[in-house]
Amino acid sequence: MSTPSTPHEHPGVPHQPAPAQETPGTLAPTPSQTIGPFYGYALPFPGGGEMAPTGHPDTITLHGRVLDGAGEPVPDALLEFWQAGPDGSLRGAPGSLRRDPATGAVIGRDGVEFTGFGRVPTDADGRYALRTLPATAPADRPAAAPYIAVCVFARGLLHHLFTRVYFPEHTAAHAADPLLSQLPAHRARTLVARADGERRYRFDIRLQAPAAGGGDEASEETVFLEFR
Repeated sequence: MSTPSTPHEHPGVPHQPAPAQETPGTLAPTPSQTIGPFYGYALPFPGGGEMAPTGHPDTITLHGRVLDGAGEPVPDALLEFWQAGPDGSLRGAPGSLRRDPATGAVIGRDGVEFTGFGRVPTDADGRYALRTLPATAPADRPAAAPYIAVCVFARGLLHHLFTRVYFPEHTAAHAADPLLSQLPAHRARTLVARADGERRYRFDIRLQAPAAGGGDEASEETVFLEFR
């Protein structure tokens, strides 16, 4: 079940957990580590942000910025997007990470299948853009409002972060959604993209709220989730 997580430490000053206690005859778990900077060239793949099949008439654009606690852009974050297919299916389809059989190089999508998966790095201004199909609710979760799941990686984050993007045209469904309905209104708003053009939505991700006494509801830390 997805539940809101407690506010995390600033990504630039990671919390150091207490050393794990070893049991005789067992190995201690490998500690979490930062993921950069190697992921910036090793993980993005061609067409990672082009989830919608080429020329699909229902394509929408989701874009925004990843921002730190001071409101500054995070230029080296990596975002993964996961969503149900138009029929609500979560099985996806192969095709995102195709490789050239001769060279082994990743050649990306085939331009035809909707795989339900995207991977997009932020640019020097902390911006990202994703072109995908409209969100749907998973078929096995009839009470859920349509959403896209997001995983955030960035330098200094010892643990990647999970969040969701909901869309403003589904306001009626938001009231019954198992996640949004348990959040205060001002916190729920951090998970709802805003329309800013025809078939275009903006969704900014704030890794941390401003210091106490600064900012307003528009600069609230994005709600992040943990899975139990």
